[in-house]
Amino acid sequence: MTTRIAIIGGGTGGLCLAHGLRKAGIDVSVHERSRTRTERLQGYRVHINPHGSAALHECLPPELWERFLATVGTTSGPFTFVTERLRELMVIDSELTSSPDPASNHHSVSRISLHQVLSDGLDGVLHHGKEFVGYRREGEAVVCEFADGSTVEADLVVGADGANSRVRGQLLPEAGRVDTGIVAIAGKHPLNDETRKRLPSRLTDGPSMVMPRTGAGLFSAPHELTDASSVNDETAGHDPVLFDNTSSYIMWAFAADSRRYPENLSSLDGEALRALVLDLIDGWDHALKELVAGSPGGTVSRLPIFTSKPVEPWPTSNVTLLGDAIHSMTPFRGIGANTALRDAQLLCRNLIEARKTGTLLPAIADYERRMRDYGFAAVRDSERSARQFVSENRAGRTMARGMFRFFQAVPPLKRKVFSDHGDS
Repeated sequence: MTTRIAIIGGGTGGLCLAHGLRKAGIDVSVHERSRTRTERLQGYRVHINPHGSAALHECLPPELWERFLATVGTTSGPFTFVTERLRELMVIDSELTSSPDPASNHHSVSRISLHQVLSDGLDGVLHHGKEFVGYRREGEAVVCEFADGSTVEADLVVGADGANSRVRGQLLPEAGRVDTGIVAIAGKHPLNDETRKRLPSRLTDGPSMVMPRTGAGLFSAPHELTDASSVNDETAGHDPVLFDNTSSYIMWAFAADSRRYPENLSSLDGEALRALVLDLIDGWDHALKELVAGSPGGTVSRLPIFTSKPVEPWPTSNVTLLGDAIHSMTPFRGIGANTALRDAQLLCRNLIEARKTGTLLPAIADYERRMRDYGFAAVRDSERSARQFVSENRAGRTMARGMFRFFQAVPPLKRKVFSDHGDS
């Protein structure tokens, strides 16, 4: 069976799937609305858990897998849970969740570097400047239409076009995203030699989760810019997001229920948002206030938190969905990209098997059934973490802080709990 597969969207999951299909000799094309391969290069570091590592190892050609391993972070410090006074609650060291096999290990990688790795080796497959506007069916085929007037015909269309997916909008118009009522305010503090002298190492060397007694939380993580060796001339000429930052930085995000903010929140500029956060963390440790105060107003922005809701099973057809296009989730557990990679691995396996059996729809139906199960479980876990992060339940927060202190005091128990759940 010869199958033509069109992937809409050139993000993490879509590109991983494309590599896996191409490696298997399956006819695949990726259609990305960005005009160049460097237009998407932005964002912070991303945590790749064992699900994501296994998917990348299986789908990428060996040379790109080795390039991925060469770009992962090796110097980031431990993940620390602290109080608003920066008193230690618990420290998760890398050895708690590490594995000797890179394909089943945790990794930290720049989103920029990851996207560069996934974009390489797809000449003739990855097409830029293709803004998807809709699809129509012609017999057993699907014809995708793009804003530039071009079309592509495929036997299977995979919507991997993100949280605002147009493919999902047409396939499952009843599915969408809902506002959680949680709002984050995020910013970037320059990270340089002077910063490292003024701020404590737990803020400059590794991620930290700040857990006050009630009502809000703050997450911070240092972000080292991509090494010059991994940034080519094409990137340097076209990526203002990366090169507008003259140094590395510490990303921070303060989150709370929208009821804690003033009604005019959406109208505030970066400087006013920064001042608001400083007011909301009054009484916190001086270093945390300095982290916020030292962030240029232009880097501070408001981020309403949305999530998807479970979708009832739909009739299987030759149009399906992957990643955020179907199960977008809050950022509070850092598992969105890994779930998309897991989708890519599963769908790739099923499509390779379908080529042997000559039956496409059963392979898609199996993928959709299993993807809905683990995908929306991840959505629920992520939303639950988000609500715990901003919980007004003082007793519950006190209990959580006590639990973290207990784990820290009993290393064997901490090792068992967090090695067992390190892939979540």
